[in-house]
Amino acid sequence: MLTLQHKPTLDPIQIEVNPNNVTVDLLRTDRVHEHVSGNKWYKLKYNLAKAKEEGFDTLLTFGGAFSNHIYATAVAAKESGFRSIGVIRGEEVLPLNHTLRFAAYNGMDLHYVSREQYRNRHTSDFMQSLKERYGDFYLVPEGGTNQSAIRGAEEILDEKHIKKYDYFVCAVGTGGTLAGIISKLNGRGEVIGVSSLKGDFLQKDVKNWLKLVKKEHLTNWSITYNYHFGGYAKHKRELIAFINNFKIDQGIVLDPIYTGKMMYGVMDMAANERFKPDSKVLAIHTGGLQGIEGFNKRFGGLIR
Repeated sequence: MLTLQHKPTLDPIQIEVNPNNVTVDLLRTDRVHEHVSGNKWYKLKYNLAKAKEEGFDTLLTFGGAFSNHIYATAVAAKESGFRSIGVIRGEEVLPLNHTLRFAAYNGMDLHYVSREQYRNRHTSDFMQSLKERYGDFYLVPEGGTNQSAIRGAEEILDEKHIKKYDYFVCAVGTGGTLAGIISKLNGRGEVIGVSSLKGDFLQKDVKNWLKLVKKEHLTNWSITYNYHFGGYAKHKRELIAFINNFKIDQGIVLDPIYTGKMMYGVMDMAANERFKPDSKVLAIHTGGLQGIEGFNKRFGGLIR
């Protein structure tokens, strides 16, 4: 099994009770591990276990230059005794940014490919070229989502959460974490995914993930596309102001890619009576805070 050490998930922290007596709590899964934080810990847990069971000693995965997944996989692999390879979208830029420097420090072999090659990463020819170069490896998909990841994401919630809350809200990137939460609830409560991406394709993706774990019959979920602020890695002034004020008011850091948009959406939905009166809402902090440094470098230190 996975040898990563983690802190037990803390009890949710109350954020707000609005005039309709709606309680909003935040589950801090960003605190389960110093570097493999949030949903990444859960998504990698059973992938690492499966890799060991199948006799692999090397993990290979994909990501961009500021990828939370690359960052987390490098540490998870090192702590669990694996060699790791990260196939990075784009050309090498020196000096390395914080994310890639940290991945390399933790033993990850960085393999850069052009954006055109990266688009073809699922082809048999591309995969064969990687095996010729690195030998056999256990493949962890970009973002980490597969059946093993969904199984891990189911463990984000426990029975006390399920019994206490009426709504469960989390950010959506690949849809794996949302699928795991939906699967664990098994029809109880209402699940809302807050998309960080522009476009409605995630609905289909999540349905496919649920089908993979034989939970396609579940319908107590939806995805809102009202809070992507222009799309993946895009932002607007009101999002940045919200994130900075949230840190001041609550002492909790949010990232501008996923959790900031999610929490902005939760507060906006609460203010606009999306939740029933007297209900209890659990928002899930899925980590990703390491990406703030790269965001600030690109946009001039907007996140304080």
